[in-house]
Amino acid sequence: MIRINQIKVPLEHTQQDIVQKAAAILHITHEEILSWQIVRKSIDARKKPQIWINYALDVSVSSQSKVLARCRSKQVQAVDEKAYRFSTPGNMQMRDRPIIIGTGPAGLFCGYLLAKHGYRPLLLERGDCVEKRIADVEKFWREGVLDPDSNVQFGEGGAGTFSDGKLNTLVKDKFGRNKEVLRIFVEAGAPERILYESKPHIGTDILVSVVKRLREQIIAWGGEVRFGAQVTELLCEEEQVRGVVVHYRDKAGETGDLTETCSDCSGQEQHRRPVRRMESIESETVVLAIGHSARDTFEMLYGKRVPMEAKAFAVGLRMEHPRRMIDRMQYGCSDNPLLPAASYKVTAQTCSGRGVYSFCMCPGGYVVNASSEPGRLAVNGMSYSGRDGDNSNSAMIVTVTPEDYKDKSPLGGIAFQRELEERAYLIGKGAVPVETYGAFRQAVTESKEPYASVVAQRYPGFAPAVKGAYRSAPVHDILPPELNHALVEGIDLIGQTVDEFSDSGAYLSGVESRTSSPVRIMRDETGQSTLRGLYPCGEGAGYAGGITSAAMDGMVTAEKIASVFAPLQE
Repeated sequence: MIRINQIKVPLEHTQQDIVQKAAAILHITHEEILSWQIVRKSIDARKKPQIWINYALDVSVSSQSKVLARCRSKQVQAVDEKAYRFSTPGNMQMRDRPIIIGTGPAGLFCGYLLAKHGYRPLLLERGDCVEKRIADVEKFWREGVLDPDSNVQFGEGGAGTFSDGKLNTLVKDKFGRNKEVLRIFVEAGAPERILYESKPHIGTDILVSVVKRLREQIIAWGGEVRFGAQVTELLCEEEQVRGVVVHYRDKAGETGDLTETCSDCSGQEQHRRPVRRMESIESETVVLAIGHSARDTFEMLYGKRVPMEAKAFAVGLRMEHPRRMIDRMQYGCSDNPLLPAASYKVTAQTCSGRGVYSFCMCPGGYVVNASSEPGRLAVNGMSYSGRDGDNSNSAMIVTVTPEDYKDKSPLGGIAFQRELEERAYLIGKGAVPVETYGAFRQAVTESKEPYASVVAQRYPGFAPAVKGAYRSAPVHDILPPELNHALVEGIDLIGQTVDEFSDSGAYLSGVESRTSSPVRIMRDETGQSTLRGLYPCGEGAGYAGGITSAAMDGMVTAEKIASVFAPLQE
């Protein structure tokens, strides 16, 4: 196979144009190309408003050695990519089927591979299946009724289900796991373009059906998935995990008329919490794919003395601009039907040494209420597959380290998150608090100077695009002063080079506190904790940062388990 990089064609082009350009680079006719496949597609807007599309193509020709000998272009190289290969099964017999806690990307892909290769895993998910979860989340956004077990953070598919479905990753992929993740997604119904787009995304609306098909395939291969099944305790003996204790939520969502006062609300609110039936399940192989928001599970693991440490993560605020403005900023034009909603990635270094940068950018998307605990409020960003909303948003965030946490225990980052989320809930009175950047900047800098806005004049009707209730509120009261100052300095620096980015009419909402796990659960080269048989995995354990990297880490964990154990006998 021959790979041709940097095939540059105009925005308006056909597949025939791509093939003819590839043939010209190889000094052959297009008829001599036997087959071809797009490997990479990206947009080149460096000389806007002139837009080009760059392709990388793998082509097959009848006399590859002769073609390569004639062609001396640096664009051309021979490639022999090896397909992903799963581990050779080990010889040790499993006493019981492996248990996977959590059905986010890490848990799903770990379960997918183990099920495919005969290990019949049991997947336990505290939240609901993705179909029921969609209804729960939309009800929360519409009515403000939060289900602490089925929400944007908890449920089948994980937190990434209600985001942009972004699939790009910076993880090096010499074993082909990244491509295998994308291939599996496509096999489950994702659009084929994710195999070659430079910034692939699926979108929440499509991701829902993809996640469901992954679950159905796991079951077809002999795995089992249980919802409303929260693991509340690990069973351990002599530094070896022996199983788990599971509490099941009644399928109707409640049992009898029993009601508890939620301790998180200090008695301010009554939340219906069902009586749960309990079961102990034996297994000496337990995968922890719990996600970054399973705070009660982190507390249980800490109580069990599972080694963990507080880690750095980032917090900040969602920033919204009109989508047409971002399109014009990136492309030099807007409303071009041949161009997708534009994305951006910006960063700045402040005088204090803190870095300010964009995260989880959602073109044509929405800010969403992503809360999972009563009395606390967190936001995230989400796009549908069309990315055709009126606004574009991203999190503007600042890194915080254990030095910033008052609580110096391994759970100090969780306490830090909760404090910010409680402030956000209070100032928004339960709704997402929103403030213009001009008002935020004036409050933080205590400036009396007017800060002009052009957003309102250029984009009449520009308003926050929020899933869930929102209200105007002093967002500047959420973060500590040093982080507010860093954000203002960083956004202003970015605005000096990115036209209109720091416009006073842009909207800020908060708090973005769930960018990644504040905890790392330690594991060794075998993938296990010092509690043998326990495999910390994915973003929640501190080893991933996004859908693809979490899925890849789930694959790694499945490989490590399979390399030791033989498949289960029927």
